[in-house]
Amino acid sequence: MNTLERTGLLGGTFDPAHNGHVAIAETARRVFKLDRVLLVPARVPPHRLSAPVASASDRFAMVELAVKDHQGLAASNLELHDPAPTYTTETLQRLINAGQSTSQLFFITGADAFADITAWQGYPTLLDQSHFVVLSRPGHDLSTLRHKLPEIAHRFHEVSLGGFDCFPDDERTAIFTVEANTPDIASSVIRHRLSVGASVDDLVPSGVARYIHAHHLYGPAPRGKQFQ
Repeated sequence: MNTLERTGLLGGTFDPAHNGHVAIAETARRVFKLDRVLLVPARVPPHRLSAPVASASDRFAMVELAVKDHQGLAASNLELHDPAPTYTTETLQRLINAGQSTSQLFFITGADAFADITAWQGYPTLLDQSHFVVLSRPGHDLSTLRHKLPEIAHRFHEVSLGGFDCFPDDERTAIFTVEANTPDIASSVIRHRLSVGASVDDLVPSGVARYIHAHHLYGPAPRGKQFQ
């Protein structure tokens, strides 16, 4: 592994992968000039009460299809072979052990998830394993994070969509916040649409839609798209 390669990491259940995931990964890649962004499906999501609907292999395949035409984005199986829940701190440590420099590692998440960072496994030391890229989410104002997390407020740095120029001088890793206009899409909404036979053409990449149809995932086959 090239230790100087600037790597982004976007974890999730991806049940299924959708346009919002791709937009988040692309935004982070562009703003922070990342050489690659790894989208990492969790075999056993640690903070989800119910098990994923699709199998781990199906979810990984859908991530591969979602990013197929996006240079710099790639599906990663880092968490697919673990029978137990895998935590962010463990995945980051695997990359570090493989030679990835912490100064060139960027964990990508939404403001809604980061608001609960104090409950994450390995907090607060996991903040030293990687930079954190926190993107705005509908209903979750980035400005409130500093007030909710006063003990780490000094580590926050605002970054515009125009791009990331340089690292702060005072610390090795930082928390970067980005006001990003990414699509407000939830996998649960997609699954519900599919369960009632509605189209999801506007929510998922075409390759993912075809895969869902071909493998009869999430209920009745979606209407509206012709699968040639």
